[in-house]
Amino acid sequence: MLESGTLGLWCAASRLKVDSILTPRLGALLALEPDGPFAERLRRVLSAGARAVSKLGEMDLLTYEETLPEETSADLSMWEEVAPVVAETLANVNALLVEIDTDFPDGEIAIEDRQDAVLAVIRAFCREVSLEVAQFGQRVRDPAVVGDQWNLITELQSFRFRFRNRIGNLVFEVASHLGTCRRSEVEPGYQEALASALTVRATTTDLSRLMHARILKVAEAGPEDVEWHIQQVERELNAFGRTPAWRALRAQDKRAINEVRRQMKHLLAAQPTKVDLLQTLEPFVDFCDGFARISRREMLVEHDREVEASVGVLLERGLTASRPVDRLTAFNEAVRVGQALYGRSPDFDSFLRRLRKLPASTETVHAELELLGLLLSNLAS
Repeated sequence: MLESGTLGLWCAASRLKVDSILTPRLGALLALEPDGPFAERLRRVLSAGARAVSKLGEMDLLTYEETLPEETSADLSMWEEVAPVVAETLANVNALLVEIDTDFPDGEIAIEDRQDAVLAVIRAFCREVSLEVAQFGQRVRDPAVVGDQWNLITELQSFRFRFRNRIGNLVFEVASHLGTCRRSEVEPGYQEALASALTVRATTTDLSRLMHARILKVAEAGPEDVEWHIQQVERELNAFGRTPAWRALRAQDKRAINEVRRQMKHLLAAQPTKVDLLQTLEPFVDFCDGFARISRREMLVEHDREVEASVGVLLERGLTASRPVDRLTAFNEAVRVGQALYGRSPDFDSFLRRLRKLPASTETVHAELELLGLLLSNLAS
């Protein structure tokens, strides 16, 4: 026989068909909404939002980016290729707006404060997205955008990113009025977006490290080695372009990297000097350092805070363990979890890379635990 609390949950869930595209936590919050018809309308809207996020994620701009010329050409050929993607993007946006207008038409008055707050969130979302669509339409009709292939790709990518963010905010704010939750528990596509951001952070961190090492080697190189270093830069950038991070990178960043590739080819054809190569690499190294800003994203700030806390718990377990083997087990688990912080700090990154080549032992683990504690405290400060 079901207990009264369990029976209540079961009855609430039975009043509402939870779309599998919604996260379990969001589905549970909707199932517990006392007003069944209101919850059903919310379910349809939030499911439409989740489907829009999913469809936008399926649109791959990489094919168009790979066909871009090395230098901008002002013609409309690219617009003709990208126009179907623009149309599909706007169709996804409009499908969500239509669903909202159907389920929550203008003029509806809520009886309860909670529902009134939810309606306010939905109305604000519609206003913001409608304005965004109008502005996007104006920008893609601008000859300066349509005639520059990279600008067009950037506009489309930026619009999709902003729209996905607005959907995430809509879902999280609505869910927050329904009950206690975290963004990661309810936002559609959150885990995929987080994994992509972590990949970009880790891979661009390695790119920046490679470029710093390369410029030091060039500074020490003789004239006869300049061409070899140019070829190495080309190989390193080509390798970066084959990583999963490249797919998720912003179009303007790809454009800057491709420009350096082009400059490397020109240098090889012009009997370059070391000064020529350094003058190209120095601003590019600064550009690569700018990728560190990704850690300021709210998603990564929250993620890093949680990972740091988890590593701290494992660190404490290792430091208080009486047996060396238990200390080593806790330390290795802390390092495994801490890999998700790669890209936060050069010192912490160096620590992780060293352990990949030379893992800790029962003899060295105590010192490694203390060093990890110091590095972790520096991350949190």
